[in-house]
Amino acid sequence: MRSGLVDFHCHLDLYPDHAAAVERCERDGVFTLTVTTTPKAWPRNHELASATRHVRAALGLHPQLVADRAHEIGLWEELLPRTRYVGEVGLDAGPRFYKSFETQKEIFARVLSLCAAAGNKIVTTHSVRATKAVLDMIEQYMPPPRGRVVLHWFTGTAAEAKRAVDLGCYFSVNAEMLANEKRAAITKALPLDRVLTETDGPFTQTDARPAMPSDVWVAVEGLARLHGLTPADMSATIMRNLKSLLAEQS
Repeated sequence: MRSGLVDFHCHLDLYPDHAAAVERCERDGVFTLTVTTTPKAWPRNHELASATRHVRAALGLHPQLVADRAHEIGLWEELLPRTRYVGEVGLDAGPRFYKSFETQKEIFARVLSLCAAAGNKIVTTHSVRATKAVLDMIEQYMPPPRGRVVLHWFTGTAAEAKRAVDLGCYFSVNAEMLANEKRAAITKALPLDRVLTETDGPFTQTDARPAMPSDVWVAVEGLARLHGLTPADMSATIMRNLKSLLAEQS
């Protein structure tokens, strides 16, 4: 079993057996950030993660749920002092969710402002069809060094990627991002010292089943091919990047 892998964006509480999924990350030695979609889900995620060396739980309010759950921002704010990790948060301007986009922006502004005020938070961020808006809001509400943003499943342009880098962002890359030639080209242009890996499981698949955190090795191999490195060297680079991210102080 390969150890020392990083899955910086996974929904462990959405697998059939949440506790078993956490236990498997620990057994497999995969450093996993389990994100939540509502603050109500965070306490149980935190409870399970707290007993492990490899799993941490992020406090989220998913933009796709804001239409129905914007009122939960109060609970989110109450819980924020108990965690360094925030997510999944952000913006989604896709057709299904665009009707709540203004509310999403209000919630995301509050999330970033509170994280900036607290300092030293790490925020894993959704930006579907909304990369410019997300970057505008990071710049306005939580510029470095008030915290760090990890852009999950980045789908912006090369120019937006450069802007994100200038704003201190990291990027978590999954195997599906490398399967498309255009996306892979943008991913290749990201500074190697800002790249992490993710699965976004169970929303992605490996071998026709929901991806598990240990399947993040597929992304490691893909990034290694992209950069002409060995998988072991790429894995070591990603671990170094994680340590650098965690070591940064606001």
